Parts: sequence; structure tokens; C-alpha cells
Amino acid sequence: MSISIIGAGNVGMALGSAFTRRGESVVFGVPDPDKYRESVSALGNGASVASTAQAIAASDVVILAVPYAALPTIAQSVPDWQGKILVDATNPLAPGLSGLVLGTSTSGAEELAKQARGARVVKAFNTTGAENMADTLYPDGAPMMPLCGDDADARQRVATLATLVGFDAVDMGPLMAARYLEPFAMTWIHLALKQGYGRKFAFGMLRRS
Repeated sequence: MSISIIGAGNVGMALGSAFTRRGESVVFGVPDPDKYRESVSALGNGASVASTAQAIAASDVVILAVPYAALPTIAQSVPDWQGKILVDATNPLAPGLSGLVLGTSTSGAEELAKQARGARVVKAFNTTGAENMADTLYPDGAPMMPLCGDDADARQRVATLATLVGFDAVDMGPLMAARYLEPFAMTWIHLALKQGYGRKFAFGMLRRS
């Protein structure tokens, strides 16, 4: 499937690197393509960079790897997303990583879905650090990647992408489950940055047969 990543920061570049290493083509969308041309070209022939609008138009799957505050502008820049899969990899973080700016009765992903007319929004790639997106290899198993969305086909396609790069994709069902996934992201952030665990750990799911 065609993939665009909006944003070329740590998360965007980690996902782009993971996808291109496995043979996928990725278009990065950024406000100033020339600024990122060298770093994107280092990913190989499978990666290219364009304006945000061009990248959105180029692919069926668009991954948002930008600060949460940028979502309304991006969502509303397209009058009709026409069924594109819009993957929300963001978290509505409060200043200083002190928590989330919304939750309980809604989520960042649900608010995005209200603004992105005609998009099939899936929450994914938000619950772990960029290092785990670039390299999912752990000696005791695959890190889990929970995801949710109201469209079952969209969830399945995003689960396929998560599995492709080495995650154990876990289908959480409807988009309202993002109310659980965004606080779950804070668990990883709290352990990594506040409790001194560092960034070289991931959560996994244990199953009994």
C-alpha cells in the first residue's frame, strides 16, 4: 500500500526507516521539503519528500507524526479525505510531559476524526518511543502495538503495517479505545523519562494457549 508520513521528526523518520528497509515506498510531507531532502535521501530510493499537501495526495495511508497541536490545520486542509486512512500517531501531551490535555470522555484521535471529513482514522504508533519503531527486535518477543479505529478494513491495513515492521499488532476495536491508548502512551513516557528506565524497553502481550 502507498504510505505518506506527515512530519520528519523522530517518530516520522523512525517509521519511514522501518518501512523502507522492508521494501515499502514512503513519501514524507513537510512544510519545507528542501530542509529535509538530505536526511530523507539517506533512507534510500524508497523515500522521497514533498510538501504536506503533495504527500497527502500521493498515498492511501497517511500517518500523522507531528505535534498534536498541528492536527486541526492538517485535518481541515483537505475538504474531503475520500476514504483515505489517516493514522494518528500523536498524543495530546500537556506542557512538560505533565499529562494529557484531554481524555476520559474523548481523545485526540476522536477529535481528529471530527475534523478530518471523510477520513478513516486509526490510532496507532503512539504508545512507544521512536527507537522501538526504528528497531522492534527484542530477545523475548515482539513489542505490542495496540491500534483502534471505527473502520475494520482500515484497522486491518494498519495492523498489517505494524506487523510488517515487527510489532505484535493488537486490535482494540472502535476509535473510542483511543481514550485508553493515549494515557497508555503516558505510561511509557513516564517510565522512560521520569522514572529513569531510559528508552530501551517496550511493552509486550503475554498469551496463554
